Amino acid sequence: MSTSANSTVAGRYASALFELADNARSLDQVAQDLTTFRTMVDESPDLVRMLANPVIGREAQGKALLALLDAAGIAGLTRNFVGAVAANGRARDLVAMASAFLAELASRRGETTATVTSAVPLSPQQVQQLSDTLRGVLGGAKVSIDARVEPDILGGLVVKVGSRLFDSSIRSKLQRLQLAMKGVA
Repeated sequence: MSTSANSTVAGRYASALFELADNARSLDQVAQDLTTFRTMVDESPDLVRMLANPVIGREAQGKALLALLDAAGIAGLTRNFVGAVAANGRARDLVAMASAFLAELASRRGETTATVTSAVPLSPQQVQQLSDTLRGVLGGAKVSIDARVEPDILGGLVVKVGSRLFDSSIRSKLQRLQLAMKGVA
């Protein structure tokens, strides 16, 4: 979903939203709304398909997204932003935009962002424990968790902080075992 062109577009949209939210003194609310939206996308393969489907028109995507946001209680600036993005034909980039916004917010607050991929959604307690553990590993810096769900990793976690990658996923362990067995045969 994220090519370099999409990342650039996502970054521009996220910067515009950040500026609007900052001026409206609603950075925390927008961040909470975007986190809720990303969780909804992570938990719904149908929503992922709807966002990525080029056959669905902008108007239909926009109506579906706004109905979804209304049901989730997401209003105001975030709702208007999602509506504008859908009207511009960029609904497929919404998750990347949300991630870019949250990364910018964390950066401006002096936080380090860790992208954590798990096979199933993490509970708030697990996210907090992970944040505390990473804070210790990273020398006390506040760590913001960007949690993503990817069932393909089967289990375990993949944690990326800056250029550092910690991969304890079952998929990677199976791949390493497969390589080791090929070397023995």
